[in-house]
Amino acid sequence: MELFETRMVYGDALADLGQMRPDIVVLDADLYKSTRTVVFAQKFPDRFFDMGIAEQDMLSTAAGLAASGFIPYANSFALFITARCYDQIRIQIAYPALPVRICGSSAGLTQGPDGASHQSLEDISLMRGLPNMTVIVPADDVETRQATMALADWPGPAYLRLGRYPTPRLFGADYRFQVGKNTTLRDGKDIVIFATGHMTAKALQAADLLAREHVDARVVNVSTIKPLDRVGVLQAVTGVGHVFTVEEHNIIGGLGSAVAEVLAEESAVPLTRLGVRDQFGESGLADELLEKHGLQPQGIYSSIMSTLRAPRK
Repeated sequence: MELFETRMVYGDALADLGQMRPDIVVLDADLYKSTRTVVFAQKFPDRFFDMGIAEQDMLSTAAGLAASGFIPYANSFALFITARCYDQIRIQIAYPALPVRICGSSAGLTQGPDGASHQSLEDISLMRGLPNMTVIVPADDVETRQATMALADWPGPAYLRLGRYPTPRLFGADYRFQVGKNTTLRDGKDIVIFATGHMTAKALQAADLLAREHVDARVVNVSTIKPLDRVGVLQAVTGVGHVFTVEEHNIIGGLGSAVAEVLAEESAVPLTRLGVRDQFGESGLADELLEKHGLQPQGIYSSIMSTLRAPRK
């Protein structure tokens, strides 16, 4: 099975987009090899700006470029580009609803050995809370490429969350990404698992394990965290006994919280959120960290079975 890093696919897609669109400009904060914007830089050096280790300046510059008619894709590690320059994003990009694409690479626990200072477990929460901001977390290479392209025509600001963790291809040639639309990758009648990003592939593998225990799991890929597909969420939970969310992020403020808000207002189906439980990350290999936080297929399976076997309160 061939595996792909979404950050690598993004770099190639961005260069292809630059070939089609002369209004596309790219900014980076001295991480262009890691974020893979180096591919764009080599093809279009006159439209690439390495701003140095200065994310705040980079986002302010991106806002100016957007106000001047360009479509800027600004890049850094996910934690740096969201937390380090939150005020610039809030006031200079989100408030005037400028079409800046904020691209956070090496997101989540799977940033790995760099540890808590580099692992973004709060970035979705930060971006999701901003008015006018769209938040997209693609699950595989096909979705990453299509999301990168689609954002060129999106009217407002957007946050695109990318990773360095290898993940299998989940979508075929007929897939068409749409902002604000969920995709059911596996149908089932007993429970539903909403997953996003790298966790979508893990959730599908967990569903295979659950099937051995005669638990029929529906798996839904939520690539747009905001605007959340509320109709899709409610359709997916119809008739099931329990809902689970799986994310490589703090369970506070991310996918789990977004789904919980919909269910609290419009459904009585019980929900369990799986992810990082309100703590910082730590240094370790990506797979070791996923294992520790119960985000490998076996861990997801075990958490779900434990929940289903527990007495109802």
